[in-house]
Amino acid sequence: MHTILKFSYFLLFFLLVSCGDKVKKQAESTTTESVIDEDGSSVETARKVILFFGNSLTAGMGLDPEDAFPAVIQNKLDSLQLDYEVINAGLSGETTASGKNRLSWVLNQKVDIFVLELGANDGLRGIPLEETRKNLQAIIETVQEKNPNTKIVLAGMQIPPNMGKAYTSEFRNIFPELAEKNNAALIPFLLDDVAGNPELNQDDGIHPTIAGQKIVANNVWEILKEVVVE
Repeated sequence: MHTILKFSYFLLFFLLVSCGDKVKKQAESTTTESVIDEDGSSVETARKVILFFGNSLTAGMGLDPEDAFPAVIQNKLDSLQLDYEVINAGLSGETTASGKNRLSWVLNQKVDIFVLELGANDGLRGIPLEETRKNLQAIIETVQEKNPNTKIVLAGMQIPPNMGKAYTSEFRNIFPELAEKNNAALIPFLLDDVAGNPELNQDDGIHPTIAGQKIVANNVWEILKEVVVE
């Protein structure tokens, strides 16, 4: 794992940029496709939905939407002929608090797998850890209340040590602890093998390039592949 210490000095730039980026256009909700029934008639069947709910990392800030890791995941699913539709609900600058506030709107559609990627902006802004933990837990509970059958995948995150060793360590532990508490699948570290590598990040040192997004997609797929086949 590449160290995340190298990009700590990009903290201020990240905060300024991530707050101003606009939300990416959302995909349609549950999509349908036509299949031919035994009697030759056309029947519409709903595809299952994987919703990625996150910040600029999910939105693919600085890149075309088709280069963001959720789109790479969609290509993987299609190549394997797995009947899933990916929705990128990433919003740049999103914190766990703002994510909690817009969640109801996102859940207006049926979601089979909910991938939660939030918390990085909380950590970089020094938001109290207990607040971040409570917000993430509230998001998980809301998803479960909306549809108990929705499978949840939680993306783990780490931050530079600007806030001190204790804060950084406890922040990192939030994600595995919540995953265990809620019986959710855990991506140990979303940016594993990408964070801190200038060749895999854009000029801001924070957001992955196209090549970096492909590695992030692989990190996600290592966990997600077990969930889609359950």
